[in-house]
Amino acid sequence: MKKKYGFLMSAVLAAGTLLSGCGSADNNEGTQNEGGGEGNKNDFKVAMVTDVGGVDDKSFNQSAWEGLQKFGKDNNLEEGKDYKYVQSTAASDYQPNLSGLIRDGYDLVYGIGFLMQQDIQTVAQQKKDAQLALVDSVAVNENGEPLENVASITFKEHQGSFLVGLIAGMQTKSNKVGFVGGVTSELIKKFENGFKAGVKTVNPDAEIYVQYAEDFASSEKGQAIANTMYGKGADVIYHAAGATGNGVFTEAKNRAKNGEEVWVIGVDRDQHEEGMPENVTLTSMVKRVDTAVYEVSKQTMEGNFPGGKVTEFGLEEDGVGIAETKDNVSEDALKKVDEYKEKIKNGEVEVPKTDEEYETYVSSL
Repeated sequence: MKKKYGFLMSAVLAAGTLLSGCGSADNNEGTQNEGGGEGNKNDFKVAMVTDVGGVDDKSFNQSAWEGLQKFGKDNNLEEGKDYKYVQSTAASDYQPNLSGLIRDGYDLVYGIGFLMQQDIQTVAQQKKDAQLALVDSVAVNENGEPLENVASITFKEHQGSFLVGLIAGMQTKSNKVGFVGGVTSELIKKFENGFKAGVKTVNPDAEIYVQYAEDFASSEKGQAIANTMYGKGADVIYHAAGATGNGVFTEAKNRAKNGEEVWVIGVDRDQHEEGMPENVTLTSMVKRVDTAVYEVSKQTMEGNFPGGKVTEFGLEEDGVGIAETKDNVSEDALKKVDEYKEKIKNGEVEVPKTDEEYETYVSSL
């Protein structure tokens, strides 16, 4: 089905380091705003439903929860009552979890991850007075038109992935790097193709291994794939696999203990700590899910719920980029990153998202 929607570029982003933590999944009764009118922060309630990766995936879901925590604390909301998360252990949990939060009076309910698109669409059309938000995809009706009671949040992951690809291409010593994806999808292909394009831009002779786990919640699969790639000579692996990526770190740390020099590039948030104490995190592609959740929550509380719109976060909006922790990145690589950030922003470089665009990009180098 062809999707027909326009993009609203969000220019107002919340800055600063967001705090980590975990939350309560208890249900609480409350009163929902009617008709998306101006909210009162004293009675505003917001919640999120995780995908199967869980809130402590050290990646995508955790970043979203950090954004919601910061929003709640900044507005003196009570955790577990005014703001909270509900964890999904299986895809069959998505719809009842979303519906339960709406029933409990939450003014804004997030579905975290493109895997929830169908369930968000179903719930939104069943409960038209509800205000929902979908991260990483666009909620549409049967005609491909945006649903007016869903705020869709997307990112230019390919741009950020390109930047860490530049770093991988410049710092690999074996000339072999890897990409581990979660589930084969249009979204994760953006990570893959942006990364490969960055590698090839600075290192045309590099060999790139690609494998998908078809799972966002299996560290065992991530470790097995990483074991194979490192075994074939890759010394840098970029993962876009949620909790599955934790296994890539485990494998890298095990090898580092045995004296091997291998690296992991993290995703979604600064994953420097995941590589410690062996210090195997080269850098991370930071995707500001936390910022997006904070901003859309703020807009909604202030009576400006962006329903029916697509808010897209890219380099220009500081929605994607490389992590603040840069200890292991060479000065030359950082200079190259800055150079290409400007080229991407001014349109001189168009980063590929699809396999076809990638092939066209590489042939033009």
